[in-house]
Amino acid sequence: MKILVLTSGGDASGTNQFLFKLHKTFGKNLFACRYGFKGLIEGDICPFSEYNVAKLKNSAGSMIKSSRCPEFATEKSFKKGLKNAQKFDFVVILGGNGSHKGAQELANHGVKTIFVPMTIDNDVKGSDYSIGFHTAVKACCDYIHSTMPSMLSFDRCAVFEVMGRRHNAIALNVAKAVDCDYAILSKEDVNYDDMAKKVNKNKKESRATCIVVQENIVSLKELCHELSSKCPKVEVKGLIVGHIQRGSKPTRVELKFAKKFAKETIRAIKRGQSSAILCKEGQVRFK
Repeated sequence: MKILVLTSGGDASGTNQFLFKLHKTFGKNLFACRYGFKGLIEGDICPFSEYNVAKLKNSAGSMIKSSRCPEFATEKSFKKGLKNAQKFDFVVILGGNGSHKGAQELANHGVKTIFVPMTIDNDVKGSDYSIGFHTAVKACCDYIHSTMPSMLSFDRCAVFEVMGRRHNAIALNVAKAVDCDYAILSKEDVNYDDMAKKVNKNKKESRATCIVVQENIVSLKELCHELSSKCPKVEVKGLIVGHIQRGSKPTRVELKFAKKFAKETIRAIKRGQSSAILCKEGQVRFK
């Protein structure tokens, strides 16, 4: 039996633990498709044994590389990818909603596919959890907790922009976990007068202000400029949390989920399941 695995889209912490578990079970029967669907189109495939799997199992990122590959949706590129996928008994695909569509197309053309939710945005339809989400939220919280003491020293206002693209799961959970003063989770939340009232009130009480904003809702530069004009006595700092959300070492909770998804994937392959999307039911709690 030959099994192919690929990671597609944005990388997510915990992926390497999942890959390690698959390699531990299937050994020489497991192959890696480098750079996701791009590698599937180009036939960039190698035995998984070429990787130092044990050394990388608890690190962030994807040891087999990833990419965003919109061209996989074109007929010409899909046919190339399909031809390479048909050489394997199973194709395991880790990624977000875009990757799920690609996996579904392969399944529709007779390829035995197993799709595993892997995206820090935690927005895969049908699953309450995606690999990478817990680590991303914790990384944001750690960043904010390490920054706010400095903001307090000057009664500043700190605006933290977190990832999420078109989904507010990270921003929502971070806002709750750090008990921020104001959260911007949608365009409807952009109310400069309400924000300014909170910032000025905190200034009078010798407190710092913590604002969490999801990316792609409002320009961070614009937000800070508007707040500064309405709160002239407060220094407003705009801070992009950035790629530590992807590159932080996976949490214990993350590793637990990665192992669970791997266990279910292995079980599905051994059953000879034709195609499947692995999912988890129930929300994850953040302390």
